[in-house]
Amino acid sequence: MVPEKTSLRLITVAGPPSCGKTSVVLRTVESMQERNLKIGVVKFDCLTSEDQHRYNHAGIPVKKGLAGGLCPDHFFIANIEQALQWGIRSGFDLLIIESAGLCNRCSPHIRGVLAVCVIDQLSGVHTPRKIGPMLKSADVVVLTKGDIVSQAEREVFSFRVRQVNARAAVLPVNGLTGQGNLLLQKHFQNAPLVASLEDYKLRFTMPAALCSYCLGETRIGPDCQIGNVKTMDFS
Repeated sequence: MVPEKTSLRLITVAGPPSCGKTSVVLRTVESMQERNLKIGVVKFDCLTSEDQHRYNHAGIPVKKGLAGGLCPDHFFIANIEQALQWGIRSGFDLLIIESAGLCNRCSPHIRGVLAVCVIDQLSGVHTPRKIGPMLKSADVVVLTKGDIVSQAEREVFSFRVRQVNARAAVLPVNGLTGQGNLLLQKHFQNAPLVASLEDYKLRFTMPAALCSYCLGETRIGPDCQIGNVKTMDFS
């Protein structure tokens, strides 16, 4: 009788929309599946996502969660423990959490859990400075679409990433061909085992809340603004 699993290797993958997160994950776990590792994915997004079809086509069990009108990272943190327990019940060796990354101020990364940030090098050399804690607190930074930009642009982009996060491993990976994913596989395989996320902590705080617009207000004007409000000086 095979003993029931009580833990698995958990990984959070974040990054701006359309940077290639799903492609990188698919190419990276492709050969890991061939070594009989059981891998699952939970995809968190905001309004809609079709990525679950790509995972299903690759034979990877997947759950999709849509935040709708809620902040996607608040939605994430309210569901992450249940996602982990689903992965353990399913007998996965590895569970990958792919987050929408829709807010540069937010981050799904958790202390004690391998944190990966994916960035598209086509987004411009100033992008690393604009992305907040999902880049600054990552253990691994994956650079995609490097085959489309020049060598000089790749070097400058990589330098800017290291200025923001000097301790992270910076790995160029081609999401279409899978080139460069061997080192990323090793990081996945060495991710810490996790049995429960209770009492774990986020690596960075969520954005300040709550304001009237969070509660559904649509009118404009100071009389309609209550709670956390930040204004600019135009004098």
